[in-house]
Amino acid sequence: MGAQARKTREASRLPAAESTSEPIELTILMPCLNEAETLGTCILKAKSFLGRSGIKGEVLIADNGSTDGSQRIAAAFGARVVPVVEKGYGAALLGGIAAAHGRFIIMGDADDSYDFERLDLFVERLRGGADLVMGNRFRGGIEPGAMPTLHRYLGNPVLSFLGRLFFQIQTGDFHCGLRGFNVEAIRALDLQTTGMEFASEMVVRSALSGLVVEEVPTTLKPDGRSRPPHLKTWRDGWRHLKFLLMYNPRWLFFIPGTVLYGSGMMLAALLFFGPLQLAHNLSLDLNTFVAACFMLVTGIQLITFGVLSRYYTAITGVLPDTPGSAWLTRVVSTDRLALAAAICLLAGGLFFGYAMVKWASLGFGTLTEPQIPRVVVLGLTLIVIALQSVFSAFLLGILEIPVKRWRNKTELPGATGPV
Repeated sequence: MGAQARKTREASRLPAAESTSEPIELTILMPCLNEAETLGTCILKAKSFLGRSGIKGEVLIADNGSTDGSQRIAAAFGARVVPVVEKGYGAALLGGIAAAHGRFIIMGDADDSYDFERLDLFVERLRGGADLVMGNRFRGGIEPGAMPTLHRYLGNPVLSFLGRLFFQIQTGDFHCGLRGFNVEAIRALDLQTTGMEFASEMVVRSALSGLVVEEVPTTLKPDGRSRPPHLKTWRDGWRHLKFLLMYNPRWLFFIPGTVLYGSGMMLAALLFFGPLQLAHNLSLDLNTFVAACFMLVTGIQLITFGVLSRYYTAITGVLPDTPGSAWLTRVVSTDRLALAAAICLLAGGLFFGYAMVKWASLGFGTLTEPQIPRVVVLGLTLIVIALQSVFSAFLLGILEIPVKRWRNKTELPGATGPV
């Protein structure tokens, strides 16, 4: 406590939090939950950077309910404190972003793992027109012990790769906590997540909205806390992965569904007329045909989910319009899906009816013709696909109800805008 007391006495001689009477260019934002051990050091470094660079700025602490005196320390060191009641990393940052006075924000954890004295590259890129500037710890340097092995060699590389694959974001360190951004541009995104997945949402929504995303090297050193970090490896890793998938129906539904549908269709076509001999003692027969039909059902269900989710994100504006989504909103409707389901049901009924006629011609005795079981399975498969399609068609109609009601209200005589 002696070192901390000396820092507090030193901070008492610092100027108070910046006045907002003059335009503030930069807010250095730190989310905080019980960071008394390192918060003072981070604030001193941030203020040192502002003083050295001559930037008109402020240090803002978004406190998420600290019980260790972090608020008092922040005030003593000349930072502005904004309390955020809702719990979570994203909630704290959203509260800080809403309260910031700067034109730009550079955010970073208050655990002394990031160097707040070396923010020049972030400011340079922001002044040059970038909307979001990501730090890259793999390019800047990670000190021994600064990042858990599992995060460094599996979690971060895998999630960053998926971010690049899903959204074409050329960022090598998708989850770096030190990043800068144009406040107006990020506020316009209306970010929603309140947990650790907020880090992914900011990058994904920025890219989807066409913002300019750039990257600069930054360093990472072991944090100065004696307690475990707030980040939970498996829980928060899953939340990041879940977010990435939910914002990309193509990879969540369309691609797996298309693979299953194509594989099932190929196998079913090859085996419909009889067994397929692959080797002297290896052949594919009725059991494989049944499995292929299950693949068909599952594949079409996933594709249907993909159509519904992409249609919904298009009509609600959750995801930006693309040529594919524009085509979906023009072509897909409850009536058309129901009509396709009816055609599929008719085809399945015909196959199944043909099998029943064959069975009746034998007096409902033993079926010796090897083709009939395949006809029965195919007929039932088409019936199942038809049933799931017609219910999906009505689900589509239900998803449209709130959007149609909103449009009708805004189009009423005398309406001046959204209600």
